[in-house]
Amino acid sequence: MGLKIKHEFMLRALRTAESPVQNRLLAALPPKDFKRLVQSLEPVSLTFGQVLYEPGERIQHVYFPLSGVISLLIIVAPRKAAEVAVVGNEGVIGGSAALGIDVSHLRAVVQGAGTALRISSLRLYKEFKTHDAWYRELFRFTDALMNQAAQTAACNRFHPVEARLARWLLATRDRVGSHHLHLTHEFLSRMLGVRRVAVSAAAAKLQKRRLITYTRGVIQLLNPPGLAATACECYKSIKEIYRRSYRT
Repeated sequence: MGLKIKHEFMLRALRTAESPVQNRLLAALPPKDFKRLVQSLEPVSLTFGQVLYEPGERIQHVYFPLSGVISLLIIVAPRKAAEVAVVGNEGVIGGSAALGIDVSHLRAVVQGAGTALRISSLRLYKEFKTHDAWYRELFRFTDALMNQAAQTAACNRFHPVEARLARWLLATRDRVGSHHLHLTHEFLSRMLGVRRVAVSAAAAKLQKRRLITYTRGVIQLLNPPGLAATACECYKSIKEIYRRSYRT
């Protein structure tokens, strides 16, 4: 099925309620609010390495991931960045535009390919101003995202690279739904904010313990329970943040 036809089929299914909404934030909206909004949603593909926003850029579109993973990075120097949060189908990218804050302060980059529904930031801003159903869902996700960023900052400060890498791999696995991750050590070093040699050393330790295998840019998780035991407590803490956030 061609990409254009696939997207048209997805949108038609959404508009006729033939397909469940895969984004948890959209799924939490009352049906009447979602049906009104769906007319303005556009299916798009998310490709690995695609940059959705750069710091200082105006947010033209807001993305609701259906699959895949987007990293939010803080840029501290031209070639230095560190990940502060990851977002999958539990949330939204560029949601600040709904509040009228339409300039990005972070880099948003796709770390796991997938699909998303996007909407113009202006359209979402008008929706947010006129329909209060958005307040609870958007603020609930924003609170969870802020807590994730705080937990990640503490993790980067206090935990060893091996434990952080295990956490990161599991968090990505949870969102992409696969034990096969297409990642390079160079990309991982940017996500974790450490030198590539540190990532290589940590990955070698995990591979020696038969928790993962790594060949030509593909990491396979062999033993997720063992990897969870190696990961720092931040993995469970961040999962709990979102579990509480979406508990009704």
